[in-house]
Amino acid sequence: MSDRVVLAYSGGLDTSVAIGWIGEATGAEVIAMAVDVGQGGEDLETVRQRALNCGAVEAYVADARDEFASEYCMPALKANGLYMDSYPLVSAVSRPVIVKHLVKAAKQFGATTVAHGCTGKGNDQVRFEVGIQTLGPELKCIAPVRDLALTREKAITYAENNNLPIATTKKNPFSIDQNVWGRAVETGFLEDIWNAPTKDVYDYTDDPTFPPAADEVVITFEQGVPVALDGKPVTPLQAIQELNRRAGAQGVGRIDIVEDRLVGIKSREIYEAPGAMALIAAHKELENVTIEREQARFKKTVGQRWTELVYDGQWFSPLKKSLDVFIEDTQKYVNGDIRMELHAGRATVTGRRSSTGLYDFNLATYDEGDSFDQSNARGFIELFGMSSKVASRREQGLAEG
Repeated sequence: MSDRVVLAYSGGLDTSVAIGWIGEATGAEVIAMAVDVGQGGEDLETVRQRALNCGAVEAYVADARDEFASEYCMPALKANGLYMDSYPLVSAVSRPVIVKHLVKAAKQFGATTVAHGCTGKGNDQVRFEVGIQTLGPELKCIAPVRDLALTREKAITYAENNNLPIATTKKNPFSIDQNVWGRAVETGFLEDIWNAPTKDVYDYTDDPTFPPAADEVVITFEQGVPVALDGKPVTPLQAIQELNRRAGAQGVGRIDIVEDRLVGIKSREIYEAPGAMALIAAHKELENVTIEREQARFKKTVGQRWTELVYDGQWFSPLKKSLDVFIEDTQKYVNGDIRMELHAGRATVTGRRSSTGLYDFNLATYDEGDSFDQSNARGFIELFGMSSKVASRREQGLAEG
């Protein structure tokens, strides 16, 4: 039997061309594997057939939508994962589940090599290959765009010369990656960071300039996970999908950022993540109600480090697993409802309630029923400022001497 290569197949330009390119360069048979992480668009049977039409000896589709939402998006939500305080790890959080299925397929089909369509400039090459090294250390890894000099121009020419059934052309130069957690758009005229994005860049969100009437939603959480919308039970996947629809209709979740890539390059990225951004905003506010102050402060540090690890392709690392344990522990009391108004590009929290919260009305109120003993404040302030007071006294003494 010929050597076999399992290719992470998206159905787009680079991976479609890579099927024949790998075969010509290595002599290996190519097995195309597409993973459904809620990217929508084309039916995956159509994508599978395209892989066969492009020369794959076999094509395999894995439905990982529920798995992705529950086991990958929900940890990102619990961590409030926003890289550079903006990017909700749209692509980064999907790569580990794709890697998992790639390695599984390689073992199933007897392949010795796994291939992906990443360039040498991006983060995804690291995410794929570090993950593959971890889950399938016996497997080799190749990247046609990077290793076999398959440039975008060559890919377009190759596709045209071989009449490959793909949609990307010189007139449609964007590179797009999408899943249920969000959508990423780059390249083309967006590489000039002075250029504003045009309307055709967006797909998950409507223009927030002329929004419909405000949409009010109540999101119910149990241990940091959304379990109901407006009282109707939902799975994590359903929660994301429904908020993609409702928040997207209001233009929520548009992100335009110059991002610090792992490889040291600054890159302009356009993201759309209506469901993710609405859920993160709601989750953060419920944590404000339910997590103790010092724990909450430290969780921000842990969440930031968790986010950096996932962005950098370290999903399977020992440190990330250890941080998972801490974050999961903090979610024990993150239960309750968040009422949110979705309107004109904003997701605004307007109400919160929790049976496991730390907010005490009687302690907080300034009106009748105030149970806070204000006489305690004077002694607290004296002790709290003691170290600064002593240090200041020293400075004054030295200055006078």
